[in-house]
Amino acid sequence: MYELNSGRTRTNTTDRGNGRALKGGIFVTLILAVFMVLPHLASAQVGGSAVVFLKIEPDSRASGMGNAGVALADNASAMFWNPAGLAFQTGTEAAITHSAWLPEFNADLFYEYLIAKHHVPGWGTFGASLTYLFLGEHEGRDAQNNPTGTFRSYDLATGLSYGTKLSDRFGIGTSVRFIYSNLAPGQVVGAQETKAGVSTAFDFAGLYRTRPFSMGETMKGEISAGFNLANMGPKIQYSDNAQADPIPTNLRFGYAFKMNFDEFNSLTWVTDFNKDLIHYSGDDSTTYESDPFYKAIFSSWQSIDVRTNALADDDAQFKSLSVLNQLTIGTGVEYWYNNLFALRAGYFYENPNNGNRKFMTLGAGVRVNIIGVDFSYIYAEQDSPLANTMRFSMLVDFAK
Repeated sequence: MYELNSGRTRTNTTDRGNGRALKGGIFVTLILAVFMVLPHLASAQVGGSAVVFLKIEPDSRASGMGNAGVALADNASAMFWNPAGLAFQTGTEAAITHSAWLPEFNADLFYEYLIAKHHVPGWGTFGASLTYLFLGEHEGRDAQNNPTGTFRSYDLATGLSYGTKLSDRFGIGTSVRFIYSNLAPGQVVGAQETKAGVSTAFDFAGLYRTRPFSMGETMKGEISAGFNLANMGPKIQYSDNAQADPIPTNLRFGYAFKMNFDEFNSLTWVTDFNKDLIHYSGDDSTTYESDPFYKAIFSSWQSIDVRTNALADDDAQFKSLSVLNQLTIGTGVEYWYNNLFALRAGYFYENPNNGNRKFMTLGAGVRVNIIGVDFSYIYAEQDSPLANTMRFSMLVDFAK
């Protein structure tokens, strides 16, 4: 999910280079190159961002359905997928998700997501979230390759969310979050001392749900559609110089179609589309600069040039990527029996010239009294950094 950009090249990796981190032996100069320098070499057409851990799909339920959930958003995890989904929820719920991140690298990275929501009659539903991505322990080195001590790298975000109905069928929601990115603090490279990056972000979202409609003698259907304009906020920087990276503003939109066959069996089909809203402007390589988020929301809707051969420098190795091909697509299905047991499957697709992430997802869930447990698994090619990623979620519904 994280992106690296060099020249006019766009290469998606998970964790913006962090996934390749190993315990010890990591030079600070290399870390800074990955986290601070490369984004500023991006071309006017290519967008890269920092703190893309904000885009990691957190809960195991939607992750088992191809990373799709913007139009479902019917539990506390709506704070990530679509905070407008909180508008249709009542009661009190808390949940936690854990994942060993990028297991193929065996680097002891892990991801945690903690959330809680509570409905206040007459006001709406409020939520709070905590996201933590541990990126390993590293050994710092100076320009002469002398050890400077060890440090831990991590990303952290805390947020508040709110959703309310504007009508019986339509709700809106928002989230605000504080972001703290502690990659390589207190290290000195080329007279610049690094520090933790700090920023803020907010979301704006909407969700529409139809009334249940008859599809036969016992079968009923329901359609919903939603959007979430997420992570709008100021740029983040890791030193005292003027360089700063945009945070990963993105638009997620999609639909869900639920079919209740009878009182025991239901099937839901969901599909999400996602577009990064990041754009770099400039006339040459010395003036490239990322647009502020309020401008990039509009300026990013255009074709971009991507390098098809990273080893070549001539213009013939570039290909124009349309707006449509910049979208990622996640789709999946969920089957429930008696609201007690669920099976899930899905597929995620990204254009080969836009990162080339392609994988299947599988998942399952169980609900017993007030406790729910969900599991998801990514099935991908073994050279994919996301291969064999598993997520485990547990939720407690205090309303039952």
